[in-house]
Amino acid sequence: MTRSGPLRFAARRRSHDAAGGDHDDDPIAGIANLFDVSVAFIVALLIALFSLFSAGSMLDPASHVTLVTQIDDGTMEIITKKGPEITVQRVTDTSLSGEGVRLGTAYRLSTGQVVYVPEGEEPPQ
Repeated sequence: MTRSGPLRFAARRRSHDAAGGDHDDDPIAGIANLFDVSVAFIVALLIALFSLFSAGSMLDPASHVTLVTQIDDGTMEIITKKGPEITVQRVTDTSLSGEGVRLGTAYRLSTGQVVYVPEGEEPPQ
């Protein structure tokens, strides 16, 4: 006995689903693609940040890098990397006293940049 009308295709589809056929409308199937896209986006973002901040030299074991950062509360940190060793120093307002040797002079330019001139060195010509 065969069915006629619009329900004859619905009966055939139901029997196909019960047999474990393909599910083209699975809502979870797209999650794997979203994960791949997010991983690619994160990698691209990391590459962009490293190139923006020139942080590639931070990963080089033979490089010498100095960064000065200002925290939200106004204190400053000096991060120094010499080879594999990284040191962090906080700048404070406390005064120190002691004996020492004068090393040179520092000048603040109109642009705000500070230039250190060691004593006893000839100026470049």
